[in-house]
Amino acid sequence: MKTSRSFGFLVLFFSLFAKIHAQTNPIITHWLFNLDGTKGRRYVSGNSTPIQGQDSSNVLRDYYSANWVYVRTNGVPGYITGPFLDGNPSITTSQNAIFKFPLNPVPNTGTPTPVTMGNIGVFVNGVALFDSRDGVSWKNSTQALAGGPLGGMGDNVWNRDAIKAERVGFDCAKGHPAMGNYHHHQNPSAFDLDMNVLSTICNLYDADGLYAMDSTQHSPLLGFAYDGYPIYGAYAYANANGTGGIVRIKSGYQLRNITTRTTNASGATVTAGPPVSTTYPLGYFKEDYEFISHPGQEDYLDVHNGRFCVTPEYPNGTYCYFATVDASWNSTYPYLIGPTYYGVKTAAKVTSITEAVTLYNPNLTGVGEDTGKEMMLKVFPNPGNEFLAVQLSGLNRENVQLELFDATGRVVVRSNIAPGSTLTYLDISSAYAGTYVLRCSTANRTLSKKVVIK
Repeated sequence: MKTSRSFGFLVLFFSLFAKIHAQTNPIITHWLFNLDGTKGRRYVSGNSTPIQGQDSSNVLRDYYSANWVYVRTNGVPGYITGPFLDGNPSITTSQNAIFKFPLNPVPNTGTPTPVTMGNIGVFVNGVALFDSRDGVSWKNSTQALAGGPLGGMGDNVWNRDAIKAERVGFDCAKGHPAMGNYHHHQNPSAFDLDMNVLSTICNLYDADGLYAMDSTQHSPLLGFAYDGYPIYGAYAYANANGTGGIVRIKSGYQLRNITTRTTNASGATVTAGPPVSTTYPLGYFKEDYEFISHPGQEDYLDVHNGRFCVTPEYPNGTYCYFATVDASWNSTYPYLIGPTYYGVKTAAKVTSITEAVTLYNPNLTGVGEDTGKEMMLKVFPNPGNEFLAVQLSGLNRENVQLELFDATGRVVVRSNIAPGSTLTYLDISSAYAGTYVLRCSTANRTLSKKVVIK
């Protein structure tokens, strides 16, 4: 009897231990969960006032078993999407998706698996992650582009780079939909937050993207690739062991020194593409890039656009991908994941969950890696006279309440920034000139800033 009881106790102990251990795995805990029913919003061309949508934003819930995590999402972000000014008729619509990820990713020791077009990962807000291509490639027999929205089929030898060719069709958050499936091909931070602003779309249709970059802080965990390994923003520890300070992590790819497109990066002859020109400049096709190894320079990434690294979420280290940018914060090839996965690609979009799973409850365990950090934000213009913009740095996982107090302690304006968004505007056009206090608060933190209204 004692032996039976002891065995039963051990089974219960290890079962509980496994559940507790699983709930420390970032691929379970670090999604942006929709805890208050917030819906998505979108702009339409010609109207700078967003339209309230009906689909819940961010990640709805996730479940886990001994080996897998299942993430339910509509694929709708917390930030405003649209408009898409290249004639794209699609709008962001619910995908009602379930993504299945491995809890314990493993390196691929054989031939690397190429990434495909379409979903190759998921951002922490449940939005899809695509590679650098847009489905269009050069067709040598017609001396023209074909495929994707252009129709027909190209040679798939010289594949068009979406970041370069489709910029006019990206919204302020650098995303766009494909038949309703809203996605990012690149670093999901708003155009107008870059040091060198490449698109004016934010001037009329301002949004904020998934996060705001901060060169002084380790970038937040932005998502997971289909091999289960995490994806970070562009800033991280200089050395893989977590030392060396915060630096910009750099892509190992560079433009080739070519004027004709008749060979690939290895030098092998391939079906010809168009010569390099003002119409088809270097970088217009993904095959215009080559990988250059940087031995001993740990701030440069490998051929998969990643490296082994210690991060705040993985103190024991893991392989990580990075959303690479240049010194002006403009996206650099291969943008998120290289042409091949580092690990064994096992994740997929599934229609149902067919095994026993446990529902992860973020209300009980707490969510996010930023709740213990100091809240950092910018208020501009300050002084202001029509509106104030409040921009949080990093990735916002909490509902932030904003209150503007006058000198008597009266609240004159209230607003909030929802999880998955980092930006809001306060209308101060009817406020008297003077000095005010802006109080920003979450469940655990409060920050006050002095604001001057002219």
